[in-house]
Amino acid sequence: MQRVTPDRPWPLLDIALSRALEQSAASGLPPHTLMQRAGLAVARLARALAPHARTIWVACGPGNNGGDGFEAAMHLRQWGKQPVITWAGDEARAPADAAASLQRARQAGVEFAAEAPRQWDLAIDALLGLGGARPLQGAMAHWAAVMGAAAAPVLSVDLPSGLDANTGAGHALTATHTLSLLSLKPGLFTASGRDASGQVWFDDLGAGDARQEPTAWLSGPPAAAPRPHASHKGSYGDVAVIGGAPGMTGAALLAASAALHGGAGRVFAALLDGGSLAVDASQPELMLRPWESLALGGMAVACGCGGGDAVRAVLPKVLSTAGSLVIDADGLNAIAADTQLQTLLQARSRRQRPTVLTPHPLEAARLLGSEAAQVQGDRLAAARELAQRFGCVAVLKGSGTVIAAPQAPPAINPTGNARLASAGTGDVLAGMVAARLAGGASALEAATGAVYAHGLAADRWPAGDALTAGALARRAGIDPGSR
Repeated sequence: MQRVTPDRPWPLLDIALSRALEQSAASGLPPHTLMQRAGLAVARLARALAPHARTIWVACGPGNNGGDGFEAAMHLRQWGKQPVITWAGDEARAPADAAASLQRARQAGVEFAAEAPRQWDLAIDALLGLGGARPLQGAMAHWAAVMGAAAAPVLSVDLPSGLDANTGAGHALTATHTLSLLSLKPGLFTASGRDASGQVWFDDLGAGDARQEPTAWLSGPPAAAPRPHASHKGSYGDVAVIGGAPGMTGAALLAASAALHGGAGRVFAALLDGGSLAVDASQPELMLRPWESLALGGMAVACGCGGGDAVRAVLPKVLSTAGSLVIDADGLNAIAADTQLQTLLQARSRRQRPTVLTPHPLEAARLLGSEAAQVQGDRLAAARELAQRFGCVAVLKGSGTVIAAPQAPPAINPTGNARLASAGTGDVLAGMVAARLAGGASALEAATGAVYAHGLAADRWPAGDALTAGALARRAGIDPGSR
């Protein structure tokens, strides 16, 4: 059993691949073995999480997830605990493995009850598992509400009940811990998954690593890249930030600051507000230039940050000439509204020009001609569609940011927290991606590495300090590999 931590990449398998892995593992074992192993793993983690717990409520559903709960209760009873099972099932309809585990729990003397115990020290959610993404109803909905209202820890078996394993959508029970069995599922780490799952643990039940190509990856830290002593500013490339329409110059300057602190050799800020600044006195390293004067073909360009309507006139040349390109915010909205700009964006792929889009869900919906709710309903699918349609790397921001590239499994980022829900943090990310592109990283490497470091900076933010985009930009050079 392992705690899932962000210090390494983890393969993620969807429902179909998880089912195939389960069938493959079961085919080489005696009947009922996987459920017995699952129940023992749940019981062991329950004991480790609450070693002094006496009364443990095990809420079991009608299928095999409930069977895992029966097995766990049997072991807990044998170890001197006082498990109490509530079961929303029918013995005549129970799957064969679950029925066998039901009898084992009864023979061990486990107490069965119609309602949750008055007081309990730990609850085990074994209501709905893989493929059980549907609204909880009746007794199961009531038990989920009772668990959610209590202060005691809740351990979900495989998935928080009601969560879609593939997408992280659904109104799920909220657990403090989740033990994912046989495989890790994408839905645990994006959309509603991170809030619902709490700390995720993993046990492969002795099946070993899956041999299939994963559905997605949970990102790990980027490889460390020490700078050679014999290097100079030209070794790390130039970044141009084009944006900052009247009243919105701060967005472009935040992106430029992030690129500067993220390691770019030189950073040019091309503001679209008519030239109100000759120099940024707080950051004199930034070089302010008219965008028309910049040789964009040899630069990594971040375009759109605070660009307003003014960015529309800039985009045709930027899309046609930028060496590598990050498109954010108003740049994305302009492209979504203009089919000619979409054609120019798609042409970059044919010319092998690295391009990264960084939309939030509403911007992604505009690009796809859909609604934000549809995007959030299947974030991996939306990011993949963006990547395929425009031939680029798509960074779909949000809880469990998804990074997708054509012809590759997407990645889900494990770092970051709600402190990033603050104005300007997206501009900072655009600048961080551009700095990595300028340094020679591929579009996918630049995006995954920047998203990871961006979230990690928030995770390491000093307690009690407000996270502002300006302060975050100054920490853009944080080394994700340092602990």
